[in-house]
Amino acid sequence: MTGAPIVIIGGGLAGAKAAESLRGWGYEERITLVTGEPLRPYERPALSKSYLRGRSGFDDTAVHAERWYAGHGVELLTSTRAVALDPAARRVRLEPGGTITYDQLLLATGAHPRRLTVPGSGLEGVYHLRTVADADAIRAAAMPGRRAIVVGAGWIGTEVAASLRRLGLEIALVFRSGVPFARSLGADIGAVFADLHAEHGVALHPGVTVTAVRGRSAVEGVELSNGTILDADLVVAGLGVEPAVELAQAAGLKVAGGVLTDAGLATSAPGVYAAGDVASVEHPVFGTRVRSEHWWSALTQPPVAAANMLGHPAAYDWIPTFTSKQYDVMVEYTGHAPGCDTVVFRGAPESRHFAAFWIDGGRVAAGMTVGIPGLERHIRALVSRGTPVSLAALADEDASLADLAATATRAKEQLMAHEHQHPEITEGLRQWYDACPCCMSQALPEVKQALDEERATASTHSAH
Repeated sequence: MTGAPIVIIGGGLAGAKAAESLRGWGYEERITLVTGEPLRPYERPALSKSYLRGRSGFDDTAVHAERWYAGHGVELLTSTRAVALDPAARRVRLEPGGTITYDQLLLATGAHPRRLTVPGSGLEGVYHLRTVADADAIRAAAMPGRRAIVVGAGWIGTEVAASLRRLGLEIALVFRSGVPFARSLGADIGAVFADLHAEHGVALHPGVTVTAVRGRSAVEGVELSNGTILDADLVVAGLGVEPAVELAQAAGLKVAGGVLTDAGLATSAPGVYAAGDVASVEHPVFGTRVRSEHWWSALTQPPVAAANMLGHPAAYDWIPTFTSKQYDVMVEYTGHAPGCDTVVFRGAPESRHFAAFWIDGGRVAAGMTVGIPGLERHIRALVSRGTPVSLAALADEDASLADLAATATRAKEQLMAHEHQHPEITEGLRQWYDACPCCMSQALPEVKQALDEERATASTHSAH
């Protein structure tokens, strides 16, 4: 360590968890966390759901209490942007604040919402959702009886549509595909969400785009690509996000659909790591790059980056997971299955109580449950083990998914038994276990399990 601080750029969940994990390792030097927003770090999932509906407040979304940062010696710079990065000199220029030197740096810059760019999209009453301020503005405009157009039927668009409908607004959902999620989940599952929203009174406009927003000084309606005119009081664009790579790209880091990292979350620049929405990670389980825009990655990647920053080798091999709740239907998705055309259903999709499995070469690449809680850990085991499974057993509602996962686990252990090595338990790992066992379980589950067993044995001996 050079005496310069570890600098974290980004005030979302990933940035806050990185600071927490560094302290969890017992790191006692300076940590500086930089965020362009005026608020302390917070989590984003509630912004399209409970926060938007007024059912939770900012303190519920904040990662830590305000006193946590000073109490743990973390310098929190709010309303501050990182505008230039010099990896060779290990310097970053802040506005305001000037240039500071860093020992190591984590890019947790997140993502930007794709903008609606049609004539009239700059009118008052056109919104995008990424920040607390965005959610506050939409909530202030969301008075019962008003007419809202939601553009885009991905996760943000459908969650916003559900939330605004529950607030008593009239909703029109406009999307390019034939059903929501057609490209990512397929037509059968997309039809489930289309029916769900239609049953709750959402007017669906599939297969079209917004070509113009109409109004004099504020939104009065939208024009669709088929010529339809829809009256509206507000428009919310949910068109997905783009990784915020500008700082990294200008600094010469390798960028391609995200900041490229190895399995340890190190970028192409020495001493610079990336985590969260911005990181495109060489994933050891999937054998390809994975960039996940979901809460789980922002939670579980920072502890791995922190471990490697402090000289404790770790690889990010956790399986991406996300959840969504729309009206009273809960969805959990685990895995990574781009381009997988084979889908096995356990249960009928129209029942809204089913599981779906995406198959790649006889192996489960991803699984999703709708209305069935408690299966995520079994699906995670099937995906992470990467061993062939019986498709008939997957589809059989009477077959135990827990037994299938256990069989896959045993097969993988047999394949790897000759090369498996238990991790060395260092004093730093013991300190982290004492300070933050949950963080350890996310980043280094084998270490967590070994220490659990060590403490249980010690407790048994002391009892005798």
